[in-house]
Amino acid sequence: MAQALKTVISQSTECPVCLSTFTDPKILSCSHTFCKTCLDNLLECRGNCQIRCPVCRAVTQVPNEDVGKLQVNLALKSLIEDMEGHPQICTNCKSNDKPHAVVYCQDCRKYLCTTCLNKHSQWEGFIDHEVIAMSEISSGKVSVRRYRKCRKHPKEDEDYFCSTCRRFTCFRCGMMEHKDEGHQVAEGAAYEDKHVKIIEDLKSKVDKQQTCFQKYIDFIDEQRKSVGNAKKRCKGDINKAYDDAVRHLTEKRESLLREVKETTEGAEKELESMKTTAKKYINQLTTMAEMATNKIKIPLDMDTLAAHDTLCEELREVFDQKDPDYEQPKKSGIKGKSVRFKRNVGVDKLGLGKIVYVVERNVALPTNKTFDEKDVSLYTNKNVKVKNVALPAESRMYAMVGTPDGRMAVGYSTGGISIFSLDGQLQQTVLKDVNIRGVGFLSDGRCVVMDTSHNITLYTPEYTQLNVMFKTLSRYESGIPRLTVDGDDLIYLIYVSYWEAKKIQVFSTSGGQAVREIPCNGYVPNQITSYHGSLITSSLDAIRLIDKQGAVQHELTEPGSNLYAAVSQWNTILIAKVKYGEGLVSIGEYTNELRHIRNLLNDYKIEETGIYWCYLQQYRSGELAFCTSDRLYIFRLKYVMT
Repeated sequence: MAQALKTVISQSTECPVCLSTFTDPKILSCSHTFCKTCLDNLLECRGNCQIRCPVCRAVTQVPNEDVGKLQVNLALKSLIEDMEGHPQICTNCKSNDKPHAVVYCQDCRKYLCTTCLNKHSQWEGFIDHEVIAMSEISSGKVSVRRYRKCRKHPKEDEDYFCSTCRRFTCFRCGMMEHKDEGHQVAEGAAYEDKHVKIIEDLKSKVDKQQTCFQKYIDFIDEQRKSVGNAKKRCKGDINKAYDDAVRHLTEKRESLLREVKETTEGAEKELESMKTTAKKYINQLTTMAEMATNKIKIPLDMDTLAAHDTLCEELREVFDQKDPDYEQPKKSGIKGKSVRFKRNVGVDKLGLGKIVYVVERNVALPTNKTFDEKDVSLYTNKNVKVKNVALPAESRMYAMVGTPDGRMAVGYSTGGISIFSLDGQLQQTVLKDVNIRGVGFLSDGRCVVMDTSHNITLYTPEYTQLNVMFKTLSRYESGIPRLTVDGDDLIYLIYVSYWEAKKIQVFSTSGGQAVREIPCNGYVPNQITSYHGSLITSSLDAIRLIDKQGAVQHELTEPGSNLYAAVSQWNTILIAKVKYGEGLVSIGEYTNELRHIRNLLNDYKIEETGIYWCYLQQYRSGELAFCTSDRLYIFRLKYVMT
């Protein structure tokens, strides 16, 4: 009876999940007990804060997903501790004072002391029995194979299993308690074989699923590796871009500093030269004055008197020179102080910015004393002076361009080119017998002229014809032409027609055929102006900045107005907007991306001519020249202090 009780107690201290002695036993809400570690595993498998009891499948809520907060089975824990504190005794000895067991025989189902083990080893029928050392059992390396004993019939093994009741039973209980219909009783060994097979099948499926998910993990690792490579590549590209940007910024900085240096040093040299000249004049005055005044102390004989008179005469000549001309240093100062650095703001691309040239608002542009000025009546133009010049009678203006010496040349289709000074005075008329369509000047002073027959002719700075021939399109196949010259002495010739040629022919100064052609797709170039490696075309109500392949880079439209463009002395773009129905002209300043900077002239009233083409240019000194078919308007801008 004692042995049966010990067997029952031993089975009761085993966890149903791990089949080992309970470790830190915890009670679920259904009263079943399991090891804390087993419950942790069950909680991890479900992936939430609930545990489903493996025995009765009741659900237990785990506070904060912490199994350690479940109730401890104190009675069971105490029992296990007591059992661990008392070594297993031999169950084979007959005496009351039984020694400690050293092995367990799985086949005899008995714990054996050293004496019994020796006898057991000598029994011929027991030689093949499986014997386990107690040290291996206590360490957990080997599990004891348990044999179930019926609680009602302790001498009977529970060799049968009822799958309906899901419990083992002995033969006698099976015949008495599990004989009703519906109970399925089978031999325990058969059930165990079937159960082991099911477990092995599940293990096989688990292994297969593990392999499947291991491949999935390997795939994830590959993707992570790819992501890591992409990150590494991107970081490398970013670092390279950073290095390139730093190099670009360094080069850009040096370029900007050189541009500022070149611009300001020119003005500084001019001012220094003026200063040197002024000091030289002061020294000359001082020397001559000292020489002349010192002669007073010398006796005035004939020679000294003559010398004194000569020195006084020379001093008078030096002294009679004009007062200092403040306009020259003012012009140099304006040129030097006009340089500004405009930083890139709100731009998604990396860059320092650019150098722009702006006349300071608190400095007036140079004024010519002979200029017959007249205040513009409009309040918005109160800081603008204007000169209205009538062109020669019956003249048809077809071209206007600044001359190399800073004057303005106006060409007529009826013949001749008029040269106007800054104050609007007609100073010279040349090529009176040539009907002009276009005029330009090369950097060496030579004049380029296109006549109404579309012939291009080169002239010397003295307007003597040169023997250079150009093969151009006739007026019947091209339409009305316009002409401009760029800084490389290439002549850009435009043929304009709403129904015929829409292209730009490019000629070199050596003559002959065009070196290339630029198509004007989708726009009609009524006028053309060269601009720092690009071209500015005017097409009635649109201004376009195109590259030298004809692609439009920037565009500005103004419906209801005709637009005319020019390049300012500060390398910005000037655009005149003419409202012919109202006879009003406005002039504004724009960036090289055709973004508005400021207004220079607002709705100035011009005289209507009925012929809708005009030209806009700027004098080297800053005045704006706006020419209609029969009038030249010269605007002088005075900037107010801000």
